[in-house]
Amino acid sequence: MTADSDQTHKDATVVYNYHRMNMPLLLADAIFCLCSLDTRIAAHAAQLYLDGLAPYLIFSGDSGALTKGLFTEPEAVVFAAIAREMGVPDDRIIVEPKARNTGENVRFTHALLREKGYFFKSLVLVQKPYMERRTYATFRKQWPDEATIFAVSSPALSFDEYPDANNPRELVTSIMVGDLIRIKEYPARGFQVEQEIPDEVWEAGQRLVKAGYDKHLP
Repeated sequence: MTADSDQTHKDATVVYNYHRMNMPLLLADAIFCLCSLDTRIAAHAAQLYLDGLAPYLIFSGDSGALTKGLFTEPEAVVFAAIAREMGVPDDRIIVEPKARNTGENVRFTHALLREKGYFFKSLVLVQKPYMERRTYATFRKQWPDEATIFAVSSPALSFDEYPDANNPRELVTSIMVGDLIRIKEYPARGFQVEQEIPDEVWEAGQRLVKAGYDKHLP
């Protein structure tokens, strides 16, 4: 491993760990899973339900750029099927299959819940580890019910443990660098609440951009 790759690995680990919020989880009204190409997130959300964390399990997501060639159905439908296979009852699963970004996850699911007569006051948001912080900041800003309590959860995987065949390290690094930029820029656009970014995290992200991890910048 060269000195440059040593630095890149160190920087990527710093940014990845910043995105993970490590929030304590309490009993909630529902578990809200934001879908993606990583089906491990579906299994994590289902396990939280089976562990008794909440009585309902929500999946939100249409097909995205990274799943069009991977899934033949919307991400939420694929994730819900995994939950059913793990033993989550169908009448406890709510599927929102049209959202294409985090803001739509918020808006479309809130509208669907109101349509179905659900008024949840607390949610556990389930997401990939490196998208925890952006998810929390988006929900805190855009969820219409300001009194709703949020916590965020993801599989307990380190940066070295997370990559797999569908989530290669290069892709993960580019996405999480892009999300770091969004955390800085999106509050001014009204998309997210402000989040402090320590200097060492921002500097690590800038080095990663210069190293070529710039494929998912806003």
